[in-house]
Amino acid sequence: MNALNARIETLAALGDRLKEFGQTPETQAVIRRAAAENGWFLPDEIIRAVEILRCEMLDASKLERWAASCPRNPHPKTVLIVMAGNIPLVGFFDLLCVVAGGHACRIKPSGKDSVLMTHVVDLLREIDPTLPIGVWDGVTAPDAVIATGSDNANRYFRTMFAGVPALLRGSRHSVAVLSGKETPADLAALEEDLFAYSGLGCRNVSLLFLPRGTMPALRCTATNPKYRRNYLQTRALLRMRQVEFIDLGGAVMREERSFPTALSELHYTLYDSLQEVVSWLGDHDGELQCVVSALPVHPRCVPFGRAQHPGLTDYADDIDTMRFLAGI
Repeated sequence: MNALNARIETLAALGDRLKEFGQTPETQAVIRRAAAENGWFLPDEIIRAVEILRCEMLDASKLERWAASCPRNPHPKTVLIVMAGNIPLVGFFDLLCVVAGGHACRIKPSGKDSVLMTHVVDLLREIDPTLPIGVWDGVTAPDAVIATGSDNANRYFRTMFAGVPALLRGSRHSVAVLSGKETPADLAALEEDLFAYSGLGCRNVSLLFLPRGTMPALRCTATNPKYRRNYLQTRALLRMRQVEFIDLGGAVMREERSFPTALSELHYTLYDSLQEVVSWLGDHDGELQCVVSALPVHPRCVPFGRAQHPGLTDYADDIDTMRFLAGI
């Protein structure tokens, strides 16, 4: 068995280990600790995130097809991953790419998601104790860096890792483009794109394009008490400023062709022609993570309900992570 096949088998074995996540006393304890570490992580959403990773990224046949098409670097390097912590295990795909690429991996988990990431890394080490994965000591210079954070953090990363090959990611947003012909099932799926993980992911939709004369019947499905408090505060501020909005019973939606800054606030904008939307998306492509739509308006379109189900080829910021790793 060659090295690539061995690592793919290790990743697939991790998927098998995660099948019972949330069903055993050990993993239930991990969930409790992760939720205590980060109050935005609800137990059911932690389980949901693990299940999506298992099905979309750790399936053996999917891994084999994906890895076979990826470029590889014949000279393994040590790659540092500085991870975000806005949603559960959001940094895992970078870890998967580094492992599948044959490199040594050093991770700097987010303080908001260290419990889950440590659990997954420990499982990988149990499956293959020789796998070169470790926590970064904060001193040793890596050969390359993958770092994800805010735009301000991105600027810091550029300074800190100057001269080192780096894939740096800042803030991105996602939008939905509706045709006005959506079914109740489509809208229910869109609610997942809007409110999964309390809307904290860059793949969560925060701006909707609606055909003029239409208004979808949406409801807020976010259940985190922290999100609820944010909504009440945002609603009170809008009322005080006498700004018009639509109350979704847990979130507010108002007309604005921009990305909202308040967590519990969504924006919508009306369009007269689809070309108008296509042009806007093209002009703002560098700000977009994905576009939820049944219409062919953008290269990174995903169906309703699939925004938070990224697969192995859904590279963040539309930058092919495996191609980056092959070139370091």
